[in-house]
Amino acid sequence: MAPRRHVPAVPGTPGGPVPRVGAVRRRDRRGRGIRGPLLPPTLPAHRTRAERFDDLVLDSVERLEARWGKYLDGVEFAVEDVPPSDPAPWESGGVPLGRSFPSQPGLPPRIVVYRRPVESRSVDADELADVVHEVVVEQVAHLLGRSPEEVDPELGDGR
Repeated sequence: MAPRRHVPAVPGTPGGPVPRVGAVRRRDRRGRGIRGPLLPPTLPAHRTRAERFDDLVLDSVERLEARWGKYLDGVEFAVEDVPPSDPAPWESGGVPLGRSFPSQPGLPPRIVVYRRPVESRSVDADELADVVHEVVVEQVAHLLGRSPEEVDPELGDGR
């Protein structure tokens, strides 16, 4: 009697292994298993710099809403990485840290903070929070036609 040669069955054929529904087969490149995230989502370092920056802008807006809430209703706040390469006619010299856009037909008023230029002007996380707040206050003041000191009297106090 001749020895039987083992031929692996093709998945899905009679006698072969049945693939699980919805299973995704990933290639295990060096036999170490599928890798997971380096940091668990419960740690603060799990968030990206952009997500932390967005939180700083939202914190600043929340500080201003206590006093200027009815004036800020409908104002959209946004974060972009860098400003567009074509400066506005009224912008002279330097890279803008933020811009305010008054309402237009069909568009609400908007304030945009540019993440990379703001980050480059701060040394640490505390200074970054202060610079973000200053930029948001300046843009809100410009949008409302008021001075930054009037929008936030604590602006220079280092809070």
